[in-house]
Amino acid sequence: MKATTLQVTGMTCNHCVMSVTKALKAVPGVETADVSLEKAQAFVKGSADPQALIKAVEQEGYEAVLAA
Repeated sequence: MKATTLQVTGMTCNHCVMSVTKALKAVPGVETADVSLEKAQAFVKGSADPQALIKAVEQEGYEAVLAA
């Protein structure tokens, strides 16, 4: 199982965190998704394609890139 970390911008509250978490968990191959408002990051474990994760976040109205 691989881990992917995304830098997510545009989140301002816990509702944002819940929206991003739900979107990530809906991506095929995601086993767990933990989103941190304070760090503006999402930590995803599973076999999901990173580009699919980014697209899911963007469809919720936020921006995401792979964290360095």
